[in-house]
Amino acid sequence: MPAEMAKAGRAGDPPRKVVSIGECMVELRDRPDQLSRAFGGDTLNTAVYLARLGIPVAYLTALGDDPYSAEMLAAWRAEGVGCGDVAILPGKLPGLYAIRVDSGGERSFFHWRTAAAARDMMKDAAGDRIADAIARTGCAYLSAITLSILDAASRARLNGALDALRGAGGLVAFDSNYRPRNWSGREAARLAVQATLARVDIALPTFEDEQALFDDPTPEATLARLSALGVPEIVVKRGPAPALVAFGGRTWQIPPELVAEPVDTTAAGDAFNAGYLAARLRGQEPPAAAREGHRLAAAVIRHPGAIIPVAAMPTGELFA
Repeated sequence: MPAEMAKAGRAGDPPRKVVSIGECMVELRDRPDQLSRAFGGDTLNTAVYLARLGIPVAYLTALGDDPYSAEMLAAWRAEGVGCGDVAILPGKLPGLYAIRVDSGGERSFFHWRTAAAARDMMKDAAGDRIADAIARTGCAYLSAITLSILDAASRARLNGALDALRGAGGLVAFDSNYRPRNWSGREAARLAVQATLARVDIALPTFEDEQALFDDPTPEATLARLSALGVPEIVVKRGPAPALVAFGGRTWQIPPELVAEPVDTTAAGDAFNAGYLAARLRGQEPPAAAREGHRLAAAVIRHPGAIIPVAAMPTGELFA
């Protein structure tokens, strides 16, 4: 068994605890003649689905002392997501975003987040607490959206916590979820993402994002670039096309479960990441894990919103 597989998980072992790091915002969904309110964020979506799949998971972020922040914490706890190390910053508020979904299920986002509490999660005493929580977990999961809300000093502090985690034998999983509007420019995003990729054990990028950020001409080019950076396990997601999976010198193409009429693709990648990580942390091989990721993503895009009803979750060995 390769060393990386032993690190990710072995069949029969209890899965290691995950901390998911990022920002959850108040979500307004633009529907005909009305707005509905919920909460959402890429790494939070993944944390909820990991919890539903039986993986011990906590969320790391900063919130305010307002009613919306309190509702978020209550919702996360109800889903089984640990909140003990969430930083509460008096006087701060969570960010806000609105979603518009077209007739094909594709979504557009509009954000108000410049003063959000999560931007300060790695500063002062809050940063000490979150860095310690990262360093003592089994697996940390984050995205480029996590990086984009932090200033340079906060990103450096976060990367230092990831180094401490890996030094203790933990894993880092990363989705380079590139959103140009979150960055001062593409070069700033490139530098930040590359700095974190140097600390990543499992990369879960979407090809469309990699093409926009790094000018990768093909998914194979993305795979080659990440392999050259030393990332040992890579899954390049490609929407309705097969995911490109690489590990231990082998490469697989794993087709998704096709959905004829997707309702909402908002959290497809977040759900895939949860299914994949849950399977890997339980010792399944990468191809099988990719199939589980596709399976969950297919269920999620059949429903509106990022978090589907519990009753709509797939069934089976992983999803029991």
